[in-house]
Amino acid sequence: MKRREFITQLGGAAAWPLAARAQQREPMRRIAILLNAAADDPRYQTWVGAFLQALALLGWTIGRNVRIDTRWSGVNATETRRHAAELAALAPDVILAHGSSTVGPLLQATRTVPIVFPVIADPVGAGFVDSLARPGGNATGFMELEYSMGGKWLELLKQIAPSVTRAAVLRDPSQGSGTNQFAAIQTVAPSLRVEVTPVGLRDTDEIERAVSAFARSPNGGLIVTAGAATVLHSNLIITLAARHELPAVYNAADLYVGASRRVELLAEGFGISLVEASACGLAVVGGRSGGVPDAVRDGETGILVDSDDAHAVAAGINELLANPERRRQLGAAGRRAVEQYYNWDRVVRELMEIDKRYRASP
Repeated sequence: MKRREFITQLGGAAAWPLAARAQQREPMRRIAILLNAAADDPRYQTWVGAFLQALALLGWTIGRNVRIDTRWSGVNATETRRHAAELAALAPDVILAHGSSTVGPLLQATRTVPIVFPVIADPVGAGFVDSLARPGGNATGFMELEYSMGGKWLELLKQIAPSVTRAAVLRDPSQGSGTNQFAAIQTVAPSLRVEVTPVGLRDTDEIERAVSAFARSPNGGLIVTAGAATVLHSNLIITLAARHELPAVYNAADLYVGASRRVELLAEGFGISLVEASACGLAVVGGRSGGVPDAVRDGETGILVDSDDAHAVAAGINELLANPERRRQLGAAGRRAVEQYYNWDRVVRELMEIDKRYRASP
């Protein structure tokens, strides 16, 4: 061995312990999370699980190179402000916040720590960012919906229940997004000949009194707008709608049902809507027809039923609605399957392989 090669290899060997120590001294990053829900909320648990899984896929391991501080505030404004101040005082590298009710207090607590929101109805209107193109400040994230969607919800309500002439709109008046969603619904109501009535979401008593009073007159329906308060009171709202037999449109879901069935030569080709629901972490019920079994792994990401048997479909729905933990497991598995099999890298790679084989064939 030449002298220069020997010295080079010796230097490399001496550097190994230094590299190992450098890896051991990998800086610990800190992420804070503030959520406007109860700690046992299965929907939020699914979302947090998906977030932690994505971090792990990117190389972030709790206890090794990242620490996560989570606070659950529900919709209690006092608790939210307290938790916001606590998390800001920790000086994390970034704060993940869900909804307007958490981002507002966080921006009051800090103007330096970066804040990322996965969903807010109107970040510009709420004053959290300067514009969608150039947020400015220390907050950025994703806009949940266009307010014009409110008009679509009313149109949908009329489609599923043509006799509806009155609609109670459940929204949080303390949030600008709640007021703006109601305004969008009001705009289209005259053209559909529907009278709309706002219902507040301050507490369970207010909701129960308002919905019960609304249901005393005929031809009514419910629209549940987006917001933390509607999520918190979702079980009560669903119960009231069923009790008073009110058709309702919800801006949320615990379960997706795609019980498509074969009609003569027509069949579901794949079941893309079921995959989209899995991507959102929802458990799914699919019909055992056409290409749906390719989109739903029975017992793993959802359940398959005989879509020609109404009792079988109802039994599958009731089974999952009665078991939140089972829904959570199926939804989480569905999300993992989408990330593994339907990500762009894999799809493009497989398309390139198909193209290569095609070009190589005689």
